Amino acid sequence: MSQQTFFELSGLDPSTRAEIGIWFDGASRGNGQPGARASIGGVVRDLTTGELLAEVSQCIGEETNNVAEYAALLATVEAAVAFPARRLVISGDSALVINQLLGKWKVKAQHLLPLLRAARAALAGYESVEFIHVLRDKNREADALANAALDSAV
Repeated sequence: MSQQTFFELSGLDPSTRAEIGIWFDGASRGNGQPGARASIGGVVRDLTTGELLAEVSQCIGEETNNVAEYAALLATVEAAVAFPARRLVISGDSALVINQLLGKWKVKAQHLLPLLRAARAALAGYESVEFIHVLRDKNREADALANAALDSAV
């Protein structure tokens, strides 16, 4: 069976990638205090080739670290939309975000609930999504992008 026939039968566009990975990180200096500055960072890569597809680096104003983590995830998933894939692997160093998305942890801070719902809705179009909690040293690119956004805003 040719590749073209496979894609025609499956209903997938032949340009759809097998899988992409995203790494996300939010940062907040002065977390929750007046004047706190928050930012987001994210990376999108083709997991088959390792190709860097997109980067996200932006200040988001005065927010808590947990809001910044969710905002980083949402912005990086949005950047990934330009690179259709069947499978998405999401890595982040926020145990809270990863475990809430997995349904292992309850959402106690009600202001995070709309962000959790938005993240789940943004991920609904993928055949499969894997969540991986990584240590900060395995999330260096996203962390550097979040910190670069904070540094440039000062």
